[in-house]
Amino acid sequence: MNPHMNHPRIVLGVRIITLARGVAALAWLACAFSPAATAQLPAPQPVNMTSASAPNVHSMRMGDEIFAHAMLDQFEGRSSGTGSELRWDGEAWLGTDRNRLWLKSEGFSDNATVSDGDQEALYDRPIPRMRYFDAQLGVRADLDSSPERTWAALGIEGLAPFFFQFAPTLYIRDGGNVAGRVTSSYDLLLTQRWIAQPQAELNFYNKDDPARQIGSGFSELDTGLRLRYEITRKFAPYIGFAYNGKYGNTASFARQKGQSSSDPRFVFGLRLWY
Repeated sequence: MNPHMNHPRIVLGVRIITLARGVAALAWLACAFSPAATAQLPAPQPVNMTSASAPNVHSMRMGDEIFAHAMLDQFEGRSSGTGSELRWDGEAWLGTDRNRLWLKSEGFSDNATVSDGDQEALYDRPIPRMRYFDAQLGVRADLDSSPERTWAALGIEGLAPFFFQFAPTLYIRDGGNVAGRVTSSYDLLLTQRWIAQPQAELNFYNKDDPARQIGSGFSELDTGLRLRYEITRKFAPYIGFAYNGKYGNTASFARQKGQSSSDPRFVFGLRLWY
């Protein structure tokens, strides 16, 4: 060891230099992480993402997601003891919370004859300030064993007070023909699986249409009470009672064909939805 390194003055100088270096390092750290210094740091920039990795913000906005739903509310046999017929009534829709395409179909089949065949395609949109109702606009086609008819359709559909499903619709076609339909139903929960559903459909016309055996005024009532058991929410067999009544000139046309204007029947069927 160099003997000069042990001289008191040399040792003191080394210690002073070391201490100065430490103080300088502390001062630099204090300045670097002070609020004034960090405030001047540039904000972090977002990472650029390719179109494959970037999320589709538009599709994730509320109300823009596309949904689909289909339900066969009535798919049943109706029997009066002396005769039987098949009845169907279903609907489906596709779209977003604000814009939807609705398809509706209903009718009767008796042996090789189809009657009351009603097929509709409607544009559906919520009504402002009417929280539970949608406006519907589209076309209705009467497609069955009778002469075809095509109507413009305008109506509303939704949930009325006390949770009744309610759907009045106005129909207009050439020749000044106007028709109206009102449908309503209610689900009464007896248990979590047993549900009773009263239902009614009323039809009105302003003119006679003998080719389709339809009279003016209040022409027809189809109503019933069904008791279903929901094995799952999507699959429910049911039994019940249905009544179909014809009135006014519609009843006269039915009697001329040898048909009854009053038709009570026992029903059994399935309710399905997807």
